[in-house]
Amino acid sequence: MDNTSLLVKKAQNNDLSAFEELLRLYQNKVYALSNHLAGNCDDAQDLAQEAFIKAYRAIGSFRNEADFGTWLHRITVNVWLNSKRKKNGQAMISLDEPYRSDDGGELQREVAAEDGDPLQALEEKEFRSLVRVALKSLSEEHRVVLVLREIEGYNYEEISRLLDCSLGTVKSRLSRAREAMKRRMTELAWENGE
Repeated sequence: MDNTSLLVKKAQNNDLSAFEELLRLYQNKVYALSNHLAGNCDDAQDLAQEAFIKAYRAIGSFRNEADFGTWLHRITVNVWLNSKRKKNGQAMISLDEPYRSDDGGELQREVAAEDGDPLQALEEKEFRSLVRVALKSLSEEHRVVLVLREIEGYNYEEISRLLDCSLGTVKSRLSRAREAMKRRMTELAWENGE
């Protein structure tokens, strides 16, 4: 029995320190997925916290048939999808967008460069920003398959199990998501004069 399975068994027997250790082992992975899905740090923290709360409440039902990390990712995706449904299309405000004052002016938020070539860092930041905007413009079903496959590295079968849909549906959604992402990135590049 590996360390994770042992920790899960202990957590299922109400050992809080075992669950805290599981949280420590998986918090970065869950946060990374949350950040990709939510699109900003604050919402990602809320999403990751909610996912761990749900996992804590449901740990007794975990059957050790799947990988614990995959189970946590499924909970995270479900919490994100449920929160999107609850918000029902309400606009999100990005911290990357300029601040608009009452008089109509705009102020850009700036962060000091740490090391390296400032021009290269700026170009990379702009590209990441374009990717983030393009990703946020995708439908929920397209965004989640793209994040799980391209960013989190899950294979098609794992995504199929995570999202509880057929392998063909995963492949179809992923193909459409890649096409939509490519189209949106091209549009954004043209809009930004690149």
